[in-house]
Amino acid sequence: MTSRTLVALRVGAAPQRVFEVFTREIGQWWQPNGLFQFTRGRQGALAFEPRAGGRFTETYSDGEVFEIGTVRVWEPPARLVFTWRQAGFAPDQQTEVHVRFEAVADQTRVTVEHFGWDALPQDHVARHDFPLPVFQRRLAEWWQRLLAALSARTAQASQTHRAP
Repeated sequence: MTSRTLVALRVGAAPQRVFEVFTREIGQWWQPNGLFQFTRGRQGALAFEPRAGGRFTETYSDGEVFEIGTVRVWEPPARLVFTWRQAGFAPDQQTEVHVRFEAVADQTRVTVEHFGWDALPQDHVARHDFPLPVFQRRLAEWWQRLLAALSARTAQASQTHRAP
């Protein structure tokens, strides 16, 4: 896994809170994208099992669970690493996502690095026939939208916690 997509955004909360929103409230901010669906034509609830070795899953309304990946590193509030695969991946194919949460004054810089798309051929269903640089640009744009949604959810959750 040598290729990577790298995005970062500052979120207006402490690292512990941002880590919690990223992992425990993922269903409140995650925005599905047709190019990067885990399973074709289905959308379910995402969840992390909160530990190294835990699963990253999507559970559908009929109770079926798709295992997207495995949590490799669970170090709140600083770091999360998990594998990522879509239903069209062969058993030996996966990508990996590294997320860092770094305090910057009263904010948190969230940095996402998504590795491994170069291991999938251009004609793979998950790559949509895009050359790698084009695919990675689209993936980066989506991760930017996801981090913006994480930031908005964190702000919303913070206001709810402060309300009298």
